[in-house]
This record gives sequence, C-alpha cells and structure tokens, in this order.
Amino acid sequence: MQRYFLEKPFNEEGKATIAGDDGKHITRVMRMTVDDEVIVVSNGEAFTSAITEMLSDGVVIQRDESPLPANEMSIRVTIACGLPKGDKLDLIVQKGTELGMAGIIPFEAERSIVKWDEKKGVKKVERLRKIAKEAAEQCHRTIIPEVEFPLSFKQLMEKSTYYDVILVADEEDAKSGEPHRIADRLKTVYPKQKVLVVFGPEGGLSRNEAEILCTGGFLPMALGPRILRTETAPLYLLSAMSYEFE
Repeated sequence: MQRYFLEKPFNEEGKATIAGDDGKHITRVMRMTVDDEVIVVSNGEAFTSAITEMLSDGVVIQRDESPLPANEMSIRVTIACGLPKGDKLDLIVQKGTELGMAGIIPFEAERSIVKWDEKKGVKKVERLRKIAKEAAEQCHRTIIPEVEFPLSFKQLMEKSTYYDVILVADEEDAKSGEPHRIADRLKTVYPKQKVLVVFGPEGGLSRNEAEILCTGGFLPMALGPRILRTETAPLYLLSAMSYEFE
C-alpha cells in the first residue's frame, strides 16, 4: 500500500487533503479513486486512510481511528559526514533512511575536496530532502530524517552538546593495539537517547580534527580491521545498531 507524509495534520474529524506532487502521484500515476486506501503519516503516526473525495489537484482522505504499529529505531541516530565528492551523500541519505537514521549533518572537514556555496547548498539540500522523503515512504518510516545545511567543523562541535552520546569513527583507533569496538561502545547507549556519530570525508578526518573531537567528549570507535569508503562507513554503523537494538 502506498505511503504518504502529510504536510498539514488531520483535522478533528480525521480528514486531510493530499495535494501537490503526492496528490498528482495518487491521481495520475497510481490512478486511485474514491474508496481506495493509502497509508498516511502525520506527526509520527501512520494510519490506513480511505479516499473520500477527488479534487482537481489531489484527494481528500479519512483516516482509521487506530494508528499502525510504529517501526522506528529506539535510538535516534544522527550521522555527521564530512562533505564527500559526487553523489555519495545521495547514497548515504537514501540507504541511511532505510536503515533507520534520524538525521544527517554534512560538515566541512579539512580534507573535504568539495565546497558548497550558498546557492549550491540550497539546491543540494532540497534534493537530499526529497531523497529522504521518498526513501522514508518506500521503507515505511513514520518520520522523514532531517537533512541539515552544511556546518563548519566549529558549528558541528557546538551542536554536539545537544546529544546524549557522541561518537567518532576513527581509522587510527582501528589500527591501535586495543581498538574500541562498536559492540563495546553500544553497551553504554540506551533506548530514547540521541546519538551523534561523526565520519570523515575521503581521506578521513585529520589528526587535528580527531584530537579536537576527542577533547570535546567524542568517544573514538573502530569499524573493524578494513578501511571503509566514506559512503560505506555510516551504513556499516547503522546496520550494527539495528542488529543491537532491533
């Protein structure tokens, strides 16, 4: 059954309107009509809803009384990625959404080759938010992961104070004689906590950045004995967290 996220919540009678691109998708692509059903998400809850009226630019729906079971990860995981080249962020956002991440923060790392100006950044973020929305619909999420505008490294450090647990994937930690394994780090993470995990761009984090992060309270973490690509590492972590908590 098709899933859509409402821009405006249901009214007191349990009715809502789906218009815009989603409305066109329902009427022109799916060719639905009155009494057909869709799954609609509002304020973090999903409801089976029936189409009650066809509009010129969308449909009116009536929801069921009881929401569907929730399927979100019990841990709210935000991924912070050093700006990578090409379309790697597209992949991280799409697959990260499928694996349960709560949000993603691109940041300007010392080794980031790519630089976003304001105009380019707005278009990139709009594209990434669309990818997150479509992926959330496809995998039946009840939230769309938040995609933030790129931060400076200093801004990322400031933002880290809002999280309960802050981790950094450090390849140098993996090479040490006593690496900090994911399994060990996750022993100190509990349901409903907000977790921020930092990953470097191609070439990884600089030693200066790694030292600042650790001095600022980030716990270093190894992702195994192999060096993972910048687009692989966040998905590796999310998969491990899903295994641990789901």
